[in-house]
Amino acid sequence: MGWFTAPDYWLSRLVFQRALAGVYLVAFLTAAVQFRALFGERGMLPVPRFVARAPFRRAPSVFQLHYTDRFFAACAWTGCAVSAALAAGLDSHLPLWAAMLLWAVPWVLYLSIVNVGQTWYGFGWESLLLEVGFLAVFLGNDTVAPPVVVLFLLRWVLFRVEFGAGLIKIRGDACWRKLTCLDFHHETQPIPGPLSWFFHHLPRPLHRIEVAANHVTQLLVPVLLFTPQPVATAAASLMIATQLWLVLSGNFSWLNWITIVLAVSAVRFPHTPPPTADPPLWYEVTIIAVAALLLWLSHRPVRNMVSRRQIMNRSFDPLHLVNTYGAFGTVGRIRHEVVVEGTADAVPHEESGWREYEFRGKPGDPRRWPRQFAPYHLRLDWMMWFAALSPGYAEPWFGALVERLLENDRDTLRLLRRSPFPPDTPPRYIRARLFRYRYTTWRELRETGACWERTFVREYLPPTRLARAAQRP
Repeated sequence: MGWFTAPDYWLSRLVFQRALAGVYLVAFLTAAVQFRALFGERGMLPVPRFVARAPFRRAPSVFQLHYTDRFFAACAWTGCAVSAALAAGLDSHLPLWAAMLLWAVPWVLYLSIVNVGQTWYGFGWESLLLEVGFLAVFLGNDTVAPPVVVLFLLRWVLFRVEFGAGLIKIRGDACWRKLTCLDFHHETQPIPGPLSWFFHHLPRPLHRIEVAANHVTQLLVPVLLFTPQPVATAAASLMIATQLWLVLSGNFSWLNWITIVLAVSAVRFPHTPPPTADPPLWYEVTIIAVAALLLWLSHRPVRNMVSRRQIMNRSFDPLHLVNTYGAFGTVGRIRHEVVVEGTADAVPHEESGWREYEFRGKPGDPRRWPRQFAPYHLRLDWMMWFAALSPGYAEPWFGALVERLLENDRDTLRLLRRSPFPPDTPPRYIRARLFRYRYTTWRELRETGACWERTFVREYLPPTRLARAAQRP
């Protein structure tokens, strides 16, 4: 079948595969470093407790069969090692079937992590990595030219990512239709980056242009992915440029980076492809069968996109094969932050020596400038942003976080930038207070050196001892 392969996309596949392996590496590294405090055996949401009530068919995972922290760490570091090997090009030196099996390893391992990660893994880019990673299994290696069907399916994923995000904005917050959302977004986004303050202070007419350009990129340009070259390459290149702009403006984990990786698969680079053999029959049959399955499953995200009640970031099957995506359908106008403090006083009161815990990414000290962490994902910091939106988001895990802080739990403290208490002297009480944060003006920045100004709003959690730590905020 001469139509089955596209030799002109040999370099596109190479760049796509190496970059995707890099995203996998970051994802597994994030899991290996953070899991013990988040959902380990003594974590805030322990995996053993979850698998005891979640059947395998709803959350398929190797950790349904066996779980210990040591076993999870072995799986996560194995994922890191395999991802690094794929980034280095090991799959190019293997037979086709062996390369496919090698690409299947990180997909199976990361699926196992996501399906037991609970609240900590409820982000759209987890499903996106799994959906793209599943397609990567069938993209082949240097022994065959890239299959057209898989390249089409990758564009189909990119289309749904961008078009779904555009639709949720137009249907959601009115500020997207009024072109005013960026008057607030850079200040209220989950984890600001080092340039977010400057993006916020761009002239408002420029913000209007940015929003309008975003609508064009997400609602019109994705259709061009399915047009002949070089139009499809131009469309993908515009998406890459837009995503790089977003990379500069904030910390969105690897969402922007995997979108860039997807767009690369649609770019046709000028090159002379090396000679390859005809694909074996079993490979062609497998890919056609997989494509038929995925296209049939796609009716669910398509129905969601055309629905007036469109939802964001939802998986329709436990294997995360075909999902729906979207981001920032609603943009906050005011930024609230939960500030966690501890004291060593035996009887806490307002004049006690309350000392603040510093998180790595979320705003805290008004004078501390945000740092760049993406594509690394600060999972606790992201959930603290949700906790500030509503205590309901924090109910499953916030009490456990407070308990770990009262114990000076080593794994939990490693998720923070700094604890105000020595390792051998835990606090006697923990409290949490809600503050309103806003970016300072240019004048305030020059006078105070602070990029934030904060105002106390209300008590979030009253002073709490170890025996009361599990109470709701």
